[in-house]
Amino acid sequence: MTKQPRILVTGAGGFIGHHLVKRLKAEGNWVRGVDVKLPEYESSAADEFDVLDLRKYDNCLEATRGGIEQVYNLAADMGGIGYITASHADISRNNILINAHMLEASRLNGIDRFLFSSSACVYAGYRQTSADVSPLREEDAYPADPEPGYGWEKLFTEELCRYYRRDYKFETRIVRFHNVYGPLGTYEGGKEKAPAAISRKVALAQDGGEIEIWGDGDQTRSFMYVDDCVEGLVRLMASEYHEPLNLTIN
Repeated sequence: MTKQPRILVTGAGGFIGHHLVKRLKAEGNWVRGVDVKLPEYESSAADEFDVLDLRKYDNCLEATRGGIEQVYNLAADMGGIGYITASHADISRNNILINAHMLEASRLNGIDRFLFSSSACVYAGYRQTSADVSPLREEDAYPADPEPGYGWEKLFTEELCRYYRRDYKFETRIVRFHNVYGPLGTYEGGKEKAPAAISRKVALAQDGGEIEIWGDGDQTRSFMYVDDCVEGLVRLMASEYHEPLNLTIN
């Protein structure tokens, strides 16, 4: 009988992390979930769920204890564009601490594979505001001009993952999320993403009414259902691909 790995999902109290835990458990894995908060809409399927602040290095060591073999590092201070454009210092500091501490704790605790969740915000701003652009390619992240704060710290951590692989032979995977939607996602409060915000606005609009949008309405975005996102995460973790990868549906 094939031994199933012991897996850690950070950010397991969040939208994608919560769905990922359910998928990993359905496949028979032993899963530890970690987040600064519990899932908002239903209980976690994880075998263990630790409420830990991963900005603190000792908590990262605790999260990766006990023979964990794979880490899906989805923990992040993040939200919709309104939030990430208004909190550059807090977001950058919080996420740099989480990611640097999780990488080092995972290396020291002998983790086999570490997946980092990056973002489309690593791409230059003009590629995300104009409707007259071709689909984003991974190499388009350079020359670098990412979203201030959130985008810069994501791009820096991508490089940090590369350094850990080169210098320590530590196996890292890098995934760039775009817009993920589906059940049990945040839909209000300023941290929701575009699909949830649009759905909320339409549901609350009066018959024949209008909703407010940002931009001129011609901008394009790629959207991915959360089950497809989770499928991509599991496949990337199992692969031998080490470079940043856009996770999108064509």
